[in-house]
Amino acid sequence: MFGFLDKIDRKHMGIFAAGILFGTAGIKILSSKDAKKVYTHGTAAALRAKDFCMKTAATVQENAEDIYAEAVQINEERARQETEQMFSSEEDWKEETAPVGKDHLTETNNFTETGVSGEQGI
Repeated sequence: MFGFLDKIDRKHMGIFAAGILFGTAGIKILSSKDAKKVYTHGTAAALRAKDFCMKTAATVQENAEDIYAEAVQINEERARQETEQMFSSEEDWKEETAPVGKDHLTETNNFTETGVSGEQGI
């Protein structure tokens, strides 16, 4: 009559029973007051770590903003110096190429009202 019991593997039956036992004991242990203290302390440690990370991230962000502002200022100063140098070079070039006294066109102009080389016109 109970021939089907012979077909059940007793090894697997024992593992199944042990799983139920440990599962039930685990639920009791995880819901105990001591386990709640462990969870509370673990959560508090995680919150402290989060606060530390947030402070560190804020410090890094402030430093990055300072570095960016200084870099912008350096580039503006460099551009201003290049502009001043360009204008000073242009003024030096104008001074070098500017004629002193009469220009070359007025020196070679030998035409007068009387004609070329002083002859009287007809």
